Amino acid sequence: MLFPTTLVGSYPQPEWLIDRQKLLKQYPPRVRARELWRIPEPYLAEAQDDATVVAIRAQEEIGIDIVTDGEIRRESYSNRFATALEGVDTDNPGQGLDRSGNPTILPRIVGKIRRKHAVEVDDLIFLKKHTKKQVKITVPGPFTMSEQAKNEYYQSGAEAAMDYAVAVNEEIKDLFAAGADVVQVDEPWMQARPEKAREYGLAALNRALEGVTGTTAVHICFGYAALIHTRPSGYSFLPEFAGCRCAQVSIETAQSKLDCAVLEKLKGKQIMVGCIDLADHAIETPETVAGRIRKALKHVAPGNVILAPDCGMKYLPRAVADGKLRSMVAAARLLRVEYKK
Repeated sequence: MLFPTTLVGSYPQPEWLIDRQKLLKQYPPRVRARELWRIPEPYLAEAQDDATVVAIRAQEEIGIDIVTDGEIRRESYSNRFATALEGVDTDNPGQGLDRSGNPTILPRIVGKIRRKHAVEVDDLIFLKKHTKKQVKITVPGPFTMSEQAKNEYYQSGAEAAMDYAVAVNEEIKDLFAAGADVVQVDEPWMQARPEKAREYGLAALNRALEGVTGTTAVHICFGYAALIHTRPSGYSFLPEFAGCRCAQVSIETAQSKLDCAVLEKLKGKQIMVGCIDLADHAIETPETVAGRIRKALKHVAPGNVILAPDCGMKYLPRAVADGKLRSMVAAARLLRVEYKK
């Protein structure tokens, strides 16, 4: 299929499940944030299952081709996996800075990072049980997790990132063994810390993908539009992904109005083109979305383009997210007709 559609990862969690006002008032938590959930602990897992089914059905009804679980069970894209690892103390967190330089609470690395057990395999199995479509699941990247923790154990950030990579590698292999069609590694901090990313972040990502045979993607962005309002016009770390093992690279172009010429440096990669502006609650027309994709098509072959939002949609009102996704699906239909000529 030309121009398949997918989410980057997250879909809006319902108000009855999570306190969305609290969610919007803080940056994505690095330690656990159980106070965000409205449902008491004995009933929370069942409620998260129900909300995940709602997210899956919404994507199917809209016509999304590659479905995610909406990351409904997560307080942030990264903390659920990161805080499940051995060597991380979340009960006695430390202080650090977020990617914008603001003070934040971080888990402390106090021992060797190891994966104790599969974290997201049950989520994937649940997703596959409730859809017949292709499925994608996301995991936080090793470099990003190493930057979102206070290192009190390793001699260097590079050492920490490599052990995070081993844990991510084990998780990815288990996810493919459980039937994932695509596994996406989220590495937004490579944009925020490009010097470190060049020094050892790309090597950590490749270690996380070592021996992996399924279709993998890497996502890089400028941060959630609801929280970070200004965008540079270009990435500080993007052409370097030509040297990564991922088959797909997920980027944002809509809000940043990215000069898509840079995509010529990613020859051979499929590009997940972020074509939905998450900063603006106005719902784009299908033609507007198609126009954004056409800018990328000047530099990427049609068979290598996937349509997606700029980033995760968890901070949008559900009606807005659904409207934008419908326009994206309609844009894909327009482009399929156009490029089959």
